[in-house]
Amino acid sequence: MDSVDDGSALVVFQGKEIRRLWHSDEWWFVLEDIVSALTDSKDSKQYINKMRKRDEPLSEGWVQIVHTLPVDTSGGKQKMNCVNTRGAFRIIQSIPSPKAEPFKRWLAKVGYERIQEIEDPEIAMKRMREIYASKGYSEDWIEKRARGIAVRDELTKEWSQRGIQKAKEYSILTAEISDATFGMTPREYMKYKGLKRENLRDHMTDLELIFTMLDEAATTEITRKKDAQ
Repeated sequence: MDSVDDGSALVVFQGKEIRRLWHSDEWWFVLEDIVSALTDSKDSKQYINKMRKRDEPLSEGWVQIVHTLPVDTSGGKQKMNCVNTRGAFRIIQSIPSPKAEPFKRWLAKVGYERIQEIEDPEIAMKRMREIYASKGYSEDWIEKRARGIAVRDELTKEWSQRGIQKAKEYSILTAEISDATFGMTPREYMKYKGLKRENLRDHMTDLELIFTMLDEAATTEITRKKDAQ
């Protein structure tokens, strides 16, 4: 997907504006804006150069996390260094500033919680249910959503064991199931529901979740019985 701008092209952190744009199905943030918001440096570019010299592993993997993208400025679109959310977290880890400490503590908390979830998957399921409940979903809906995740996981495991590896291949197969179920691919269904970047299944009704589960469970059984490759 190409880079696009929408009404949420700016986010504000501690009174500082951080420009962002939607690219390849995720948000990308202007690196200079992040550095400016988290440091007292008057020259973000110079600070970034010093940061790269100070953090050699970051510099070595720079091209993997930093992409040059066209950003709207007062002088028109300009190519600027941008990072996605994951890249932003990596940059923040390399900033020795008191302003960055809240982010670092949050990352440590998230990392600890992730380890807990790996050791005990029930914790992850409990947290997932709590998040959906806090958003106002009913217990019945949450139960169907959780069951749907388990059914989907079984299907993707079967696909993986039979040679499906690339994300595009999973998308193609998923689109076939969705088209057979609802007469629309997931992308078309999102457009039909007026969604942009939200999770489609989080916006399904109880019946839609049931139909999706049935078709994915049936696909899993057919895949096993036919030993599809």
